[in-house]
Order: sequence, then C-alpha cells, then structure tokens
Amino acid sequence: MKGKIVASLFALPFLGVGVWMLWSISSGFYDAWRMQSWVPVEARILRAGYETHSGEDSDTYEAYAVYNYDYLGGSYTGDRVAISKGGDNIGDYQTEIGHRLSRARTQGESITVYVNPEQPSESIIDRELRWGLIGFKSIFLFVFGGVGLGLLILVFRVPKEKDADSPAYRDAPWLLNDQWQTPTIRSGSRTAMWFAWAFAAFWNLLSAALPFIIYDEVVNKDNTVALVALLFPLIGLGLIVWALRRTLEWKRFGATPVTLDPFPGSIGGHVGGTIDIMLPFDSTARFQLTLTNIRSRISGSGKNRNRKEKADWQEKQIAHAEPGSAGTRLSFRFDVPEGLSESDAAKDGDEYAIWRLNLKAELPSTDLDRDFEIPVYRTAEESRHLSERTVQRANDEQAAADDQSVRAVVQVRYSGTGKQLYYPPGRHLSASIGGLMVGAIFAGAGWFLIFHAGERIMGGVFGGVGALVALFCLYIMLNSLEVFQDGHSIVSLRRVLGIPISRKRMHRNAFVQFSKDSSLQTQSGSEHVIYYSISAVDTRGNKLVLGEGFKGNNEADAAIRLLARELGLRVASKRETTRRDDDLLGTDVLTTDH
Repeated sequence: MKGKIVASLFALPFLGVGVWMLWSISSGFYDAWRMQSWVPVEARILRAGYETHSGEDSDTYEAYAVYNYDYLGGSYTGDRVAISKGGDNIGDYQTEIGHRLSRARTQGESITVYVNPEQPSESIIDRELRWGLIGFKSIFLFVFGGVGLGLLILVFRVPKEKDADSPAYRDAPWLLNDQWQTPTIRSGSRTAMWFAWAFAAFWNLLSAALPFIIYDEVVNKDNTVALVALLFPLIGLGLIVWALRRTLEWKRFGATPVTLDPFPGSIGGHVGGTIDIMLPFDSTARFQLTLTNIRSRISGSGKNRNRKEKADWQEKQIAHAEPGSAGTRLSFRFDVPEGLSESDAAKDGDEYAIWRLNLKAELPSTDLDRDFEIPVYRTAEESRHLSERTVQRANDEQAAADDQSVRAVVQVRYSGTGKQLYYPPGRHLSASIGGLMVGAIFAGAGWFLIFHAGERIMGGVFGGVGALVALFCLYIMLNSLEVFQDGHSIVSLRRVLGIPISRKRMHRNAFVQFSKDSSLQTQSGSEHVIYYSISAVDTRGNKLVLGEGFKGNNEADAAIRLLARELGLRVASKRETTRRDDDLLGTDVLTTDH
C-alpha cells in the first residue's frame, strides 16, 4: 500500500502538466473557432514591439501591442496580439510580428484587427492557430500526461503481491503468474499492438513541431541542411504503418489462445497443445512454431544498465492444422531435453529464464505472427490428449522442410576423387551486413573524434572497435568451407576470397560422433535465431568442422543426417557416447543407435 501511495504521488505532477497542456491546447482551438465570426476593423497602433525574457538556459520572446479602434460609434483600446498568451521561442513568430507591428506604428500605418461583435471591447490582431506551438505543447500533453496517467493505471492494476514461500506455490510456482492460472494462455499480440501505437504516438509527438521549424529554416533562412531533420517525421510515419499492421493482424486473427498439454510444459518431457485461430481452414497454409528457452539478464551498471536476452535452446515444428470451432485448430508437440532452465513466474531478479513460443504463417493480405510466454518446468510430464499420428505427421513435414533448408546451405559436388561438400561465401549475409553497418558507424565516429574533435584516445577506441567488427563481419561474409574425403581421411579446407587459410584432416577410423555447437546468435525484436556448426569428434576429443550456418536445432540435426549419409560416417550409439561425455562438456551431441 505504501508503495502505491509513493508511486501515485510521483505520477500526479506528470498528470498535472498533461492536464494543464490539454486545457491550454483546447482553449486555443476554442478561441480560434469562435474568432472566425469576428469582424475585421481598422486600428491605430499606439505602442508595439517585443520583449525578451532571459532564462537560465535560453531566451523567450513576447510580442506586445496597444491599439485603438472604432466600432459602431464607440472607441475601444485593445492589447491582445495572438491566441496564445505569453512568450516563447518556437520559431521566429514573436519577434517577426513584434517587428511588423513596430514598423507599422513608426510609419503611421493602420492595421486590421478582429472584433467580437457581441462584445466590442474584445479584439485580437492574429486569430490563426500556431501549429508549431500546438505541436510543442502536445509533446508535454502526451509525454508528461501519458506517463502520469500510465503510472496511475499501472499502480491500481498491479495485482497483489504473492508469497512465493507459501505452500500453495511451492509445488506449483507457475501459479505466481496471473497469466498462468489455467492451461489456456493468450499471446502478447494485443499488448504489442497497444505498445506499437503508444510508441508511434510518442515519436510523432516529439517530432510534431519539426515540419514547421524545418519550413521556417528552409524558406526563410535558406538552410537546406535542415531538411535532414525530416527523417524523424518519416520514421514516425513508418511507426504508424507498423502500428496499423499490428492492429490489422489482431483484428483478423483474434486472441489465438494456446492450450497447453501438459500444463505446464515439461523439461524432460513434452511442450505441446493446441492453438485456435479465427481463420477459415486452408489445407495449403503452413504454420511454423518455434520454441525457445531464453535467459534474460541485466548487464552493465548505473545509467548503462540494460536487459539482454540470449537463447540457450531452440527448436522448430510445423504445426498440424485441421478445421476447428473457431476456424482453424493447430496441434503441436515438442520433445524437450533435460538440463534447460525453468520459467521464472515472477521475473523479479537480475537474471531469469523465459520460454517463448512463436507462431508464424505467411498468409494473403496479413501475415500471422504471435508470441506466447508459457510456463515450462521440470515435471517430466507428457502430452495426454494429442494424437500420435498428427504429431508424427507434423514431425515428418518439419524434417522434410529441414532437409530442404540444409540443401540450400550446403552444395554436394561430385568429382573424380569422390564427394565434396561446399559451403559458399555469404552464408550469414544479413547478419554480416548488419555487423558491417555497426562497424562502419563506430569507425566513422572514431574518425570524426580524431580528426575533427581532437579526441585521439576516445576516437582510437571507437575506430578500433569499429574496424575489428567490420573485419570480423567481412570474414564471416567472404569465407568458404570445403569438406571432402582424401583416401582414408576427411579433410576440411577453409578459404577466404578463394585463398586457402586453413586445412585440417581426421582419419575415418578415429571418428567417434558428431557434435553441435552454437556458433552465432542473432536477435530481431523478440525473435532469436541460433546458428549451429557441426563437427566430427575423434577418439581424443579433437574436432573437425564439417558444416556451419544451420539455423536452429532442427536444421543442425538434418545436417548431421546429411553428413553421415554423404560421408559414410557411422553415428555413435548412446552407450559409446556415454563413455566420452566427460571429455565433451559444453557440446550438444546427437546420438542414435546405428
């Protein structure tokens, strides 16, 4: 209760600023609307100009004027210049109108003012709205008011804290999460939709005044460099499109709840269930599910603290689709190995584990993309209500897709000496290009700091880091790998731009088993992709890389099947593998009985 009071007191000043700005903007619109019926009258300026108010950080300007006018036989004096009262420094409005009115007074010229016919003593010189000022005030309205209102809503919607040591949660810790009370769990799509709109609104409000400022800079000051700032409103338009797409996706497919079987999902058992989609059944549609075990950790300290995610395990499966009560029902089941981290229901530490289930499908007009955070614990439970036939059918379809994906990564060639497996350059093209851009930005910042700012140490650090990142990404992009048989040996040859840089071999009789190692990991939003390399392990535990660039655990398993078949290698039995596990800690080894 005390925490809620403190948070509410913290939020109220923010909300107060937002309410004040709402009143200011609303009154401006109301004044502009009612003044459109006021009548124009000639007036004589008695005093005019602008005042400068100096503050700690900047100066503000306020135009003033005193004028006299006659209306319907009466003589009146007015002093209102514009709809908004007070000074500001948004553009050159205040100084320009102050100069214009002062010049008219000096030259003895009359001006046009607008008079309220119902109350002739009320008048104004400029009855037009200043959109730049409205945009500036809107920033405070939505940012400060939004923060204050959001905090208050959050404070009163936060559920009562649960005691994790209570006997009710000791044996069922997933019940600490209010979203995990039943096997049916909703996706985060609706929250993502509102977040998209909130972020788009926030960004566009911050940049709302820029078009007016840019117009003034370019037209009146001939400062064409200011056009660069148009990037911010353009990004804002892109964010609105993003929010619209999220909304259309939500409207089309609905909540798409997943019903887990077993509940919760099981480490050392199954993660399975069904998903209902508001979509007419289409036998040609393919729905891809990805299950990922993620560690979320806070890194850094002070202002540099940030939370990062890293995937520890990932597997894909094509869901079995059939007609359902809501339109289409999907069935799925993952076999989850031992040794993975359990879900954290509370997420209250610097490090915790997440199990994320992603559903994707490329469909006409609007693609489906949903994320579910689901409870997965070491219960070793298995699915009870899923058909083995549908599960096997989905697994076979996924295996065929994985084999096809592997064939796109590795090229099998035939020569006079036998088979050759070739991995061409550009296997990680998108990740490499992204890394090159990051490296170029750092290197460019280093160059600027050294040659323009005179900061040689800092510039050297930035430039050095950027150059290393760029060189590493170039290597990833330009290297190739060849694997072939040479007599009784398997040879792995690495080249960069066609130039050999590494050649290793392993005798066929020394081969023991295959191992999978995570060689690279990328993240885009909430989506993680783990890239695996496949190695041959000999009797001494030495490794020879046979393949790389395989996305996820499924493709890695398919690659092992292909390598074993094409190279004629015997896959070790479970009993043979167990004897050497102590020498191979940290590797993920696939073993099957031959």
